[in-house]
Amino acid sequence: MSTISSQSHIRLTSHSGGFGALPLQWDAPTPRERGPVVGTTTKRSHRNVIGTHSGSYSVYRALAVAAGALDRMHRADLTNTSPTVRIGPYPQWTQPGLITSLDPWGATVAEVFADELAAGYDIRPTIAVTQAHVILPEVIDALARGRLKADGRVLTAGGAAVVTKAAIEPVWYLPGVAKHFGCSEADLRRVLFEETGGMYPELVTRSDLEVFLPPIGGQTIYIFGSPADLANPEVELTARVHDECNGSDVFGSDICTCRPYLTHAIEECIAGAQRGGVGLVAYSRKEGRALGEVTKFLVYNARKRQVGGDTADQYFARTECVAGVQDMRFQELMPDVLHWLGVRKIHRLVSMSNMKFDAITGAGIEVGERVNIPDELIPADARVEMDAKMAAGYFTPGAVPDADELKQAKGRGLGE
Repeated sequence: MSTISSQSHIRLTSHSGGFGALPLQWDAPTPRERGPVVGTTTKRSHRNVIGTHSGSYSVYRALAVAAGALDRMHRADLTNTSPTVRIGPYPQWTQPGLITSLDPWGATVAEVFADELAAGYDIRPTIAVTQAHVILPEVIDALARGRLKADGRVLTAGGAAVVTKAAIEPVWYLPGVAKHFGCSEADLRRVLFEETGGMYPELVTRSDLEVFLPPIGGQTIYIFGSPADLANPEVELTARVHDECNGSDVFGSDICTCRPYLTHAIEECIAGAQRGGVGLVAYSRKEGRALGEVTKFLVYNARKRQVGGDTADQYFARTECVAGVQDMRFQELMPDVLHWLGVRKIHRLVSMSNMKFDAITGAGIEVGERVNIPDELIPADARVEMDAKMAAGYFTPGAVPDADELKQAKGRGLGE
């Protein structure tokens, strides 16, 4: 039987605040002064944010409720769910305007707000921290070839890397996000409302609610070595910030360098941790430059079928023709996770991206060496992408291709 059959009316959002909602003060010095993020629907009047927890899965949750598989009044039992390691707090957590896209206190709400939970507030974590093993064939191959050595601490004899990992949901402080993008909060709210088909009316009716849980994927971080060392600039940090590419990361497509770069970074992180440093991979759900996989595949077809075939000089132009923009990842919010981890210096950044480098250094984090992908790891069909990126300003220790070389650089087939 459906759990919604007894509902007699639908309660629409209004301009008035909720009764009993706990206050939120972003950038407050303690979690209790800041207040909890309450975005669930078990008691609507308690909500103090726009949107819901696990926003990208909220439609599935709605299906479960509609089908009678989930009681909409279910409250999570958080017994034994606390983080396996303590992260922070760090000074960056309360520096005004520094962290605006995640809740730095989101991993410890069960212990900090135990009284409020007991009083009936449905408060849920937006960050979960656990331990795991990462097993990749490329790492096993590096072990077999002698590039990596098993030490039983960072890497086992069977090729499993020992990691601390954390899942992080997006939590947007709208005034801060608007400032990052150089627009007014009112304009940001209106565009978010309109471009999501009016999904969240509170964006335009509830200016008193300043925090938004957007219906997008979050990110996962993988730490090789001691998490506490991330905040120590004297300890060598090897890091990569990687944006999702399902076709390559999971299925090994040869049209781009995403998986080779990711696995190369993991190997570098393992080696760095074994040298006494620490490694970090931050994996963000921004499929296809945040354009989506359908758009990405359409661009693949357009690139290969254009007159003259796939060439590096038309690499970005084909994307813009289909999507209207070359890239929508907008790395301005990306450094937030680094601030959450207390990072002040990245000694070895495994990335060629100028956008990522500029965002990290612009956020006040020092970057030492930049590590590019070795030529032997670049698939033949991905040469077009690599030449186009180097010509566009991506980091390279070698010569930048000129216009003639870009026109001559071609792919070999559809890749996907």
